Amino acid sequence: MTTTTATNELKHEIWQLLREYQQYRSETVRNQLVKLNFGLVRKEAHYWMNQCHESYDDLLQVGCLGLIRAIERFEISKGHAFSSFAMPYIRGEIQHYLRDKGVTVRIPRRYLALQQQAVGVSRSLREKYNRQPTDSELAEALTISTEEWQEIKLAWINRAPLSLDVPIQDGEEGATSLGELVPDPHYRSFQLVQEDQIRLQQALIQLEQRTREVLECVFLQDLTQKQVAEHLGISVVTVSRRVKKGLDLLKQLMCTGED
Repeated sequence: MTTTTATNELKHEIWQLLREYQQYRSETVRNQLVKLNFGLVRKEAHYWMNQCHESYDDLLQVGCLGLIRAIERFEISKGHAFSSFAMPYIRGEIQHYLRDKGVTVRIPRRYLALQQQAVGVSRSLREKYNRQPTDSELAEALTISTEEWQEIKLAWINRAPLSLDVPIQDGEEGATSLGELVPDPHYRSFQLVQEDQIRLQQALIQLEQRTREVLECVFLQDLTQKQVAEHLGISVVTVSRRVKKGLDLLKQLMCTGED
């Protein structure tokens, strides 16, 4: 049997089990689907094992929760490939786990060097433009792509909890703070403390189901609005409206909770 034939037969078996699970919601069938798709979890867990200090077994267990969630939400009628549908759920579950635990993420040495270099570059650009430099301006000055600069920022955000006021040495010119390196002036408002995270979760529960699903897909599963529209079977315009409505309601609910 060729590899292609085996792969096609596996896909067919998974498809048949998904159809059966949607009809009967059998735990036995669901467990079979988890077993057959376990390779997706292993792949994602292996990637994150090299980015953090969590054990491989723990990451596998968390990833399986995401896989189960994908199995329960998958709709055959939408015509999506299950593996493409499941990966954001697996990845999202692991990312949430790492964020909740506040693990220390290993930052590549090259990223550390560029982060240090960005200190002086950021200061020079602020003096030149009399404002905080944008991502593209910083990336161009560092001779890297905007996407890579975003990855460097994300690596800093996801490392162990760190005050944005912590000083970073800048060779001859003294020190600057980590917060000064972040181009987004609203960055601080998104660094939610544990109490804010709890209030956010409580507010999400109060939203209408479809609005909550849209927000979860966009902000928790890292899907584009087009992907969310295809996933939920609604238009991109509707997704955009739901996002705006949901964020407005969350703001109201969380402000009310502070009173």
